[in-house]
Amino acid sequence: MRGLPLRQLDGFSHRWVEADGVRLHAVEGGRPGGPAVVLLAGFPQTWWAWRKVMPDLARRFRVIAVDLPGQGHSERPERGYDTHTAATHVHTAVQALGVSAYFLVAHDIGAWVAFSLALGFESRLRGVALLDAGIPGITLPESIPTDPDRAWKAWHFAFHVVPGLPEALLAGRERAYVGWFLRAKALSPGTFDDAEVDHYAAAVAADGGLRACLAYYREAAESARRNRAALTSRRLAVPVLGISSSHGSVPDMAASLSPWADRTAGVVVPDAGHFIPDEQPEAVAAAVAGFLADNA
Repeated sequence: MRGLPLRQLDGFSHRWVEADGVRLHAVEGGRPGGPAVVLLAGFPQTWWAWRKVMPDLARRFRVIAVDLPGQGHSERPERGYDTHTAATHVHTAVQALGVSAYFLVAHDIGAWVAFSLALGFESRLRGVALLDAGIPGITLPESIPTDPDRAWKAWHFAFHVVPGLPEALLAGRERAYVGWFLRAKALSPGTFDDAEVDHYAAAVAADGGLRACLAYYREAAESARRNRAALTSRRLAVPVLGISSSHGSVPDMAASLSPWADRTAGVVVPDAGHFIPDEQPEAVAAAVAGFLADNA
């Protein structure tokens, strides 16, 4: 992505692959012959959200962190941000990297895409771990709470779908906006330093990044429709791990997902807010590694 510096992580390399007409960015490392683990981040982050988890997983697994369409160093297409379309791009990219079967671990909007990917490509998945996310049409509430104790966690869902207004208010102010999410939704306001806020804000501001971020919310109704349609006659058979946190948005991910999946397990990570991989990376790595080992 023009003007957006590439962050380097020891033991990992940057890759770009064509995925059904969209060029996606991936960061790969770990054991080439080990089980593959694909990581997806959410709003307002990039693959860098997994930087503290990836080295631990790399000791036993082949680790691939993918920037979603419109995210980080991936291409920002003009359309196609419903989660089923985005999931197809991600799956195609993973296949292009030579992976036939893999585990999927995803947070926030990345979890939206991961759930839809599981519906479309379940036979290619060994397991799915979803972190602190309501899924459109499945577990995401239709209305925004107005109780101040809860409204601050979800107010932006409605704001992001308003045509034109977010762009008018946020263009040139991406750092203040991104910084609010990172610092308000982490349990400790010091979780993200200024350099990390700068990194994520630059990614949102670069080459249509804000438009792409908003598009996932604006396509959430279509994502919900397609999710519900896919589940009218079946449930997910792939193993599902729900990872919640003590101070996150979804108190019990496993319970929220169990009506839609045959095999669910749950973990609640203590001392963390919404950004669990940043706040408690060792706990996330341990939970994911245990889940992968149980379903190898």
